Amino acid sequence: MSKRISPQQVLEALKGVEDAAQQKDIVSLGYVKNIEVASDRTVVVIEMPKSGPPKANSQLADAIRKAVEAIGAPNAEVKITTPSAAPPKAQPNLIPQVKATIAVASGKGGVGKSTVAANLAVALYRQGAKVGLMDTDVYGPSIPALMGGKQEPHINEGKLEPPVEWGIKIISMGYFLPQDEAVIWRGPMLHKTIQQFLGDVNWGELDYLVMDLPPGTGDIQLSLSQTVPLTGAVIVSTPQDLALDVAWKAIAMFNKLNIPILGIVENMSYYVCPHCGVREEIFGHGGAKEAADRLGIPFLGEIPLDPKIRIQSDAGQPVALDLNSPLAEAYEAVAKALIEQASRADEQVPEIL
Repeated sequence: MSKRISPQQVLEALKGVEDAAQQKDIVSLGYVKNIEVASDRTVVVIEMPKSGPPKANSQLADAIRKAVEAIGAPNAEVKITTPSAAPPKAQPNLIPQVKATIAVASGKGGVGKSTVAANLAVALYRQGAKVGLMDTDVYGPSIPALMGGKQEPHINEGKLEPPVEWGIKIISMGYFLPQDEAVIWRGPMLHKTIQQFLGDVNWGELDYLVMDLPPGTGDIQLSLSQTVPLTGAVIVSTPQDLALDVAWKAIAMFNKLNIPILGIVENMSYYVCPHCGVREEIFGHGGAKEAADRLGIPFLGEIPLDPKIRIQSDAGQPVALDLNSPLAEAYEAVAKALIEQASRADEQVPEIL
């Protein structure tokens, strides 16, 4: 049985399709908004800045189909759209003293996204930044446990004072729910919670507010993008092909919402035996970097698979706290790359009046 074509392979093929009017390929022009590859069909969604002549659109669609089918993708369907309306007017900024907002996301669960978010916040703090950490995963909040969770929020002059762990301000639904209680909420309740975590929490002056998003592409991601201006998103993936294929969905979602992708982090990148020093690439290696190169997205770095990360996470002591350890250095390298990308993206973020 032949291997299914991945969305990344389709995107690579589309780099050979040119918009005749612009004399550039449709990928570099940002026209490709979504790619879906199923067993029986491949759907490519293109969004043009403005509607072109029917003949030109037809020729472009034919060129896309030929490029996609040339790599073996089945039954290519092409949808060419244009923006239906001007974007809604931005709401007043709920966190005017926060300089940069970083969403940490993944296409699927189980890739260590929350652990990366917690350690990334610590690594940014160790760079001298003022940092907050917002746990938006209402269904499975884990940030309080990962960060120690020794304190709890309290009300001060009508606002929630967030607990401070390891120098970082934290808020999470985990502080407000009994441990054995499940959250069964729909969109409106989730949207209200996101607004409260932003507008009703005394974040004060921050250089970075790191937001740990739930896995996938659901209501919380949409609510967050509609509530606060996001500097950009960090995508966490393992080197495994399946995780990278699913990560593409998260990237496509942020592209649709016009949120910059600040970079990809390859988590569980490799394992080094503590006894013999032999390096094992359990989930493969380098897949996230290759995907980042193909998509034209920055690669922020790789984090190894190490039992110490799990042990210290369970104890509420992020490994990024450890001075001069290889694990802390790996997170420090990612944090430095993120700072550079966030500063570039922030130049393009419109001020909210």
